[in-house]
This record gives sequence, C-alpha cells and structure tokens, in this order.
Amino acid sequence: MENIIALAVVFLMSVVTYICGTIGEKRHYRSIREREGRLKNILVFNEKMPPAAYLKHEFTLVAGSVVMGSDYFRQVLAWLKKIFGGRLTSLESVLDRGRREAILRMKEEAARMGAKAVFNVRLETSMLAGNQTTDGRQQKLFCAEFLAYGTALYIPMNAS
Repeated sequence: MENIIALAVVFLMSVVTYICGTIGEKRHYRSIREREGRLKNILVFNEKMPPAAYLKHEFTLVAGSVVMGSDYFRQVLAWLKKIFGGRLTSLESVLDRGRREAILRMKEEAARMGAKAVFNVRLETSMLAGNQTTDGRQQKLFCAEFLAYGTALYIPMNAS
C-alpha cells in the first residue's frame, strides 16, 4: 500500500510540474514575443565593424544575461531520451528561451541608452550542473547561463 501511495505522489507531482511548467513556458514565450516586437527597431549584427553611416555615433558595451533552469518533468523526459538516444527536445525550449531572453535584455540596455544598433554581438552559454542535496541524496540540476553582449551605437546628446 505504501508503494502505491508513493507512486501516486510521484505521478501527481509529475502532472503538477508538467502543467505548471507548460503554463510558465507559454507565459514566458508570450512575454518574449511582446518585447521582441517593442524592440524590433534596435538592430543587432554580428559584424565587427559598423557601416560608414554609423561612424558619427558613440559606442559602449551592452550586455544581457539570464540563468534558465529546467523543471522536474523536463529533466525526467531528458533522462529517458538519454537512455534511448535522440534529440533532447524537452530541453531545447529552455535553451531557446534563454538565448532570446539574453538578447532581449541586451537590447533593453541599449534602448535605455538611446542606441539604434548593436554590433559585434556575441552569445556565451555556460551550463551550471551543480549538485543539490535534498534529503541526503545528490540531485543533478539543469541550469544554464546565457550572456549576450555587443557594442551599442548611439548618437551623442551634444552632436549636431
């Protein structure tokens, strides 16, 4: 009887985690799409040098970073996929949201400065797979830090 209750609790936790994770992911994607629409006028390029039209502009470094974690349900799905092989699609959306969020935060910083474009944009990703002790057991965490940085070009206030 205790085993059945334990399995029911694990199943219930998985269902709740799946539902909450899906709702949170949809909410985050909605926020990302809205902010991308607002910031579409700030252009981002990976070229090192801006075109001649931007030579009158001042420049400064801008960056945006975010740490994204995965929920328990996605980790279980990824673990199962690792056993059988194949793409870890359950984690791909975490990585997609992380990259897009880091770029948006970089563009938001550029917008606060009045920048019109960001050149030499680079993305860095660091996996944070630390151990968390829960009830005396070691549990792997899936977290990743995303950093987007580049050179923001803006027109100085005293330029004529």
